[in-house]
Amino acid sequence: MANNNQAIVEIAQTAGKFTSSIVLQADSKYIDVKSILGLFTTLVNTQDYQLHVHGPDADEAKKAVSEVFAKHGLKVQVVAE
Repeated sequence: MANNNQAIVEIAQTAGKFTSSIVLQADSKYIDVKSILGLFTTLVNTQDYQLHVHGPDADEAKKAVSEVFAKHGLKVQVVAE
């Protein structure tokens, strides 16, 4: 990952465009992806993450946020609810 800070800001900004709830699961932690502080305390590039998305624009949110993770070399699995 080129720049962790850049990835965190871009992920939070992208998630903020959607009304759906977007939660990142890392081990036993659940972090609101729209929270920059939560991402700073959780996001490291050596871990796999699970993404939980619920809401009216969930499909669009899953695609957009997943693309940002991939752009920054972060592995994320979208959980089918």
